[in-house]
Amino acid sequence: METFFRLDGKVAFVTGGGQGIGEAICRRLAAAGAKVGVFDRNAAGAQRVAIAVGGHAVAGDVTSEADVETAVEDVIAHLGPIDILVNNAGITGKAGKLWELSKEDWESVLAINTIGPVLCCKAVINGMRERKYGRIVNIASIAGKEGNPTLGPYSASKAAVICFTKSLAKELAGMGDITVNAISPAVIATPILAGMPQSTVDYMVAKIPMGRVGKPEEVAALVHFLASAEASFTTGQCCDISGGRATY
Repeated sequence: METFFRLDGKVAFVTGGGQGIGEAICRRLAAAGAKVGVFDRNAAGAQRVAIAVGGHAVAGDVTSEADVETAVEDVIAHLGPIDILVNNAGITGKAGKLWELSKEDWESVLAINTIGPVLCCKAVINGMRERKYGRIVNIASIAGKEGNPTLGPYSASKAAVICFTKSLAKELAGMGDITVNAISPAVIATPILAGMPQSTVDYMVAKIPMGRVGKPEEVAALVHFLASAEASFTTGQCCDISGGRATY
């Protein structure tokens, strides 16, 4: 029993790993035996977490294809082929109604939250196909299923992540033991939450039957399962972690 969900010998690449949910994921996967590549645009944060988990830090921007490819190559050189990809990096962006937001407000959120995961998947997928093994976990959001007012760009970007997850999972099905899943958290206690208007936070918490925000460690536990060898018949799924908020 104690060997279930172990990740010994596996290499994980976690984006946005320098704080919040990403840090909790790095710590959880490392505790399960994985070697962890911590990718974050905040070099100091990535280094701090990498030291804590005995992993390898790489600084870069998920919206830059060159940065992503360099980071993946760096992690492979230091830790080995990547078995697990967790696309966690994301931003909420500027809050506002449609007529209050600019084209640039939309583009900045979509670039990080949607294009970032696409670039990271492209960078690791050929290696996974060659080895016929891989686990990809994309961090989406309950906002991507329900839509949050004043967070149109964020909601749309996460909805795109959910559909991208399902599409990629179908493309990879039958190519070996490679799975692609998404997680849709409700409100989680992270630095991103601290940057939201209190009215927006209150609105979201009021929709949660359990009446509280989630913990980064709770998200990390679900990531751990989906990143494990045991999660071999689960792919193309959007797994909610919402305190009862999710209705579908």
